[in-house]
Formats: sequence, structure tokens, C-alpha cells
Amino acid sequence: MKKRIHILEDDKDIGYIIEFLLKDEGYDLQLSSTFKEMKKKLKDSIPDLFILDVMLPDGNGIEICHDLKNDIFTKHIPVIVMSANIRSKQMSEMAAPDDYISKPFDLDDIENRIKRLIDKKAVS
Repeated sequence: MKKRIHILEDDKDIGYIIEFLLKDEGYDLQLSSTFKEMKKKLKDSIPDLFILDVMLPDGNGIEICHDLKNDIFTKHIPVIVMSANIRSKQMSEMAAPDDYISKPFDLDDIENRIKRLIDKKAVS
């Protein structure tokens, strides 16, 4: 069964690049450009991994990560936080993401990090 990844990214170009990469690797993807859209999609299905941008039009990826990690239904799901702001990495540590990716990112690196987290979750 395909692993599902939910990407919350408001930059359509970055979302497209990640979508192209991950679909090519055989993942099932859900994409949202706003927190509101993500919440609506989560009612239908829970993913195996979240990728969250920090700066969003209707929220903050760090706060969303914190909420996901403190929710009984999603706390076991790995979360990757992404940002171009170097201060976001320090701030995100309080939300306890499973990984942090700085933008711009290397495509091979992001693919390897995703595989590592999904494989780790499958073993748990």
C-alpha cells in the first residue's frame, strides 16, 4: 500500500516540485496551501507523514506541528518542518518536529529524509 504524505505549502512552485519528486517515488500525496484546507482534508484521511511550511497565509507551521504532536490522533505521525528563515529552525525545536529542512533544499536530501522517517515509522 502506498504511503500518504500531506504537504502544507502555500508556494505553488515549491509544492509542485515536491509533488513531482514524491509522486515519481510512488507516494500518494495530499496537498494543501492553507491550514484551513489541510484541516478539511484530514477529516477524510490521515497521512503517514506531514511536510509543513512555516510561513502560511492562515497559520504558522511551527504551531501546527506543535498541535499535531499533541493530538492523540496525529502525535505518532512524523512531521517535517520547512522554512527559508534560519530563525524558524530554532523556534521549531519547541514544537518537536521529527526533522527540519531549510529552503532552498536538495531534492535527494528531502527524498532521503522522507524515506528515513517513513521507514522508521513502519518499524515502530
